[in-house]
Amino acid sequence: MEHRIDRVKKLLHAQSYKLTPQREATVRVLLEREQDHLSAEEIYLLVKEKAPEIGLATVYRTLELLSELKIVDKINFGDGVSRYDLRKEGAEHFHHHLVCIECGSVEEIVDDLLVDVEKLVESEWGFQVKDHRLTFHGICKQCQQAAVKTPL
Repeated sequence: MEHRIDRVKKLLHAQSYKLTPQREATVRVLLEREQDHLSAEEIYLLVKEKAPEIGLATVYRTLELLSELKIVDKINFGDGVSRYDLRKEGAEHFHHHLVCIECGSVEEIVDDLLVDVEKLVESEWGFQVKDHRLTFHGICKQCQQAAVKTPL
């Protein structure tokens, strides 16, 4: 974890920002709960346990800054709630998600599935792709198995 904190610190310094204690607490929560796709409010409640003096506005500002610097990705799974996800180290693109419409679980796909699509878009439409987001909505394995076990 310390390696990733140092990396964030360097990324901030490269843009003339400091890793303040409040920013560090926010990044630590994101690292500790990396698989959870937390909302700003959830992050705030977890950060508050580490830094009781922190305010919700500070967490929001920190998340927006980290998002602008492409340290964190701001995502929405269609439920009206913005969630935050640390960008994987060395990742050129945002990773993909599988969202279960039954239980709400979110699974990540780290493989870049759209390399060929990007090349096609660039060659056919002359559009320079900088990033992309792909979210599949469906029913996860666990919900499918539960449905088979308990038929109507």
